[in-house]
Amino acid sequence: MFDDREVRFQKPDGTSDSIAWGDIAEVGVLTTDEGPIQEDVFFMLLDREHKRGCAIPQGAAGTDVLLTRLQALPGFDNAKLIEAMGCTSNNRFVCWRRA
Repeated sequence: MFDDREVRFQKPDGTSDSIAWGDIAEVGVLTTDEGPIQEDVFFMLLDREHKRGCAIPQGAAGTDVLLTRLQALPGFDNAKLIEAMGCTSNNRFVCWRRA
C-alpha cells in the first residue's frame, strides 16, 4: 500500500490511485451514509489542487499501518479523526494540511 516514495491503492477493478508522499498537501476522511452494507469511511490523500490523490477505504489491507504513519505528520488533528470515525452521514473532515 505504501513505501518511502508513495501511497498506492489497488482498486478491485485493477486500476490504482497513487500519490507521492512529497505531493500530499491534505489528509482527510470522507464519510458516507452507506455503511455498514458498503464501505463508508475513506482516507483521502490529496495534492494542493485536489486534482491528484488517493482514496483508501478504511477496510483495505494495511490501513492501520498507514494511519499510524499519517498520524505522525506534524500537526495531524486526531480530534478530527475521532469525529470522522463517529460520523454516519455524508461528510468530509480535514485532519492535516501541509503548512
